[in-house]
Amino acid sequence: MAAFDRSTESPLDCGLIDGPLQSIHRGADDLLSAGLGLDGLRSSTPPAVDAQAPSAAQLRRLAIWCDWRGIVDLSASGGFARVYGAAPDRSLPLVPGREYRGFARVPGARQPHRVLAQIPDHFDRARRCLVVAPSSGSRGVYGAIGFAGGWALPRGAAVVYTDKGAGSDAFDCDHDEGVRLDGTRARRGEAQLAFAPERRAFRPHSIAVQHAHSGDNPEADWPRHVWQALAFGLDMLAQAYPEQAPFTVANTRVILAAMSNGAGAVLRAAEWPQAAELAAVVAIAPQLHVQGAAPLFDYATLAGLYQRLALLDPRLADAPSPLTPELRRSQAQARAQALAAAGLLQATGFGAQAAEAFERLQAAGFTLAAQRAGAINTAFDLWRSLAATYVSAYARGQVGDDLCGYRFAALDPAGRARPTGAAERARWIAEHNGIAPSGGIGIVDALVAGLDPALPGIACARRAWTGSDALAVRVRAGLDATRATGRACAPRVLIVHGGDDGLVPAALTSMPWYDAARNSAAGELSYLQVENVQHFDAFLAHPALAAAWLPLLPYAWAALDRAWQGVLGDPLPPSATLHTTPRGLGADGAPVDLAAANLGLGQIFQRRA
Repeated sequence: MAAFDRSTESPLDCGLIDGPLQSIHRGADDLLSAGLGLDGLRSSTPPAVDAQAPSAAQLRRLAIWCDWRGIVDLSASGGFARVYGAAPDRSLPLVPGREYRGFARVPGARQPHRVLAQIPDHFDRARRCLVVAPSSGSRGVYGAIGFAGGWALPRGAAVVYTDKGAGSDAFDCDHDEGVRLDGTRARRGEAQLAFAPERRAFRPHSIAVQHAHSGDNPEADWPRHVWQALAFGLDMLAQAYPEQAPFTVANTRVILAAMSNGAGAVLRAAEWPQAAELAAVVAIAPQLHVQGAAPLFDYATLAGLYQRLALLDPRLADAPSPLTPELRRSQAQARAQALAAAGLLQATGFGAQAAEAFERLQAAGFTLAAQRAGAINTAFDLWRSLAATYVSAYARGQVGDDLCGYRFAALDPAGRARPTGAAERARWIAEHNGIAPSGGIGIVDALVAGLDPALPGIACARRAWTGSDALAVRVRAGLDATRATGRACAPRVLIVHGGDDGLVPAALTSMPWYDAARNSAAGELSYLQVENVQHFDAFLAHPALAAAWLPLLPYAWAALDRAWQGVLGDPLPPSATLHTTPRGLGADGAPVDLAAANLGLGQIFQRRA
């Protein structure tokens, strides 16, 4: 695909190819929680859906339940709606309003991306505000509802989401079946589908996911996805309130706000000259590739090789993990033997090998705190998930390429690909988070072998970064297309990152972007690093993790508060490190209830009355 020419393409063309599809959500089916309320979101029992043919409304409710729980710690001791919360009064109110959804396509892309606008009935037409919220990770279009939606909707602001070309629209190759605009499933040719890969040779029972198999390398276009979503949101506001039209960036306060991959997307959108008209940009734990810093694929594949072993180094003896010490040690020993046999370790003896693994990661930019949090990544096999998805995405792979032996399928108890049923396929749109394994879609690894079966696939992905073969050339070209410039054109940019982030280390992402942007910032720029905070709030439901780390979301919502205050005339807070106090465990072995004193928000975040 040709490089994007900003001189010939307007970023405010929403690129709509299907829709808008309007739906009304009032009474027991609101915008923010689909009528579930806080109790329904906290319940471990998912909302009921028709087993054979769930309706679009049922799938929407299930997706909202999954996406709230995917990014927010809703456990009773975690403090949500007691110590902190999305709404100003820390509640989770029902928010009636309208939704507008569509498929948009960026120029040159094979596949569309989803856009979805939520406009509350109490939209504040005196202080018109639109929050643009690309999903975190590879999540579906509701992936930012627990962050940006939770902040915007109760305040009378509209919010528009995009799945940024990734998402949960999995395609079943056996049945040639994908997902319609309303979330229900259809065969190719029956309707416009969210994602329909090329017909080509593939192994039986393969499942295509858009992030890995679109052939588009969607991350290269994330800024365009953000700007198209922005344009769609303004257009839908004009449709909802024609008497107030036009809605433009000049007469509507537009805030870009997102987490993780979505945060990387909004920072790159903030690099466009047109960003000078935005109100503010809020980026929480952004994942992005900055010139001079290692990209995700580099440090993820390196950690995929060595982190399991590094965690047995004495310097990481206190790293909290949901795995037992015995299992961690057996996994590390198997990895040490496999690495040594592959010539990927120089040291001999288990202790020296663990030290070498630790030092390799330290040299690559993983701080001690980031390595300590790496126990989460190894426990949930996240590095392999990233390797399987991103080696295909950056190489612009498609289903059937099976790069590094990876493909996706539903698995039988023996881990083999199996056919899928209509009922499970229907739920993917809600339960799959865009990356395997999740929602019943698993990883099939054709390279499994030896004492540590996962190592050959990870080693292949690593060579796709370090090597010189055709796959490595494709991967590096894909990564080059995702590079951020570090040129801040927006008038206000506020970045918040956990100092213990072990998945997207601040030293490799936020900090290099901030350092570059300080030399070119057109307006205010603030970087806040928070002690004792890692990447995944949802994992804090596990006692060992909750005792060690604090949630990120309180700081994310406080950052949006401060950005809004900046729009009203207050300066952004100065860049700083926030000092915090972990909760620890009580005498009963359960995490101590989160208290405001743990968070230390008053150091820098003050909410104006």
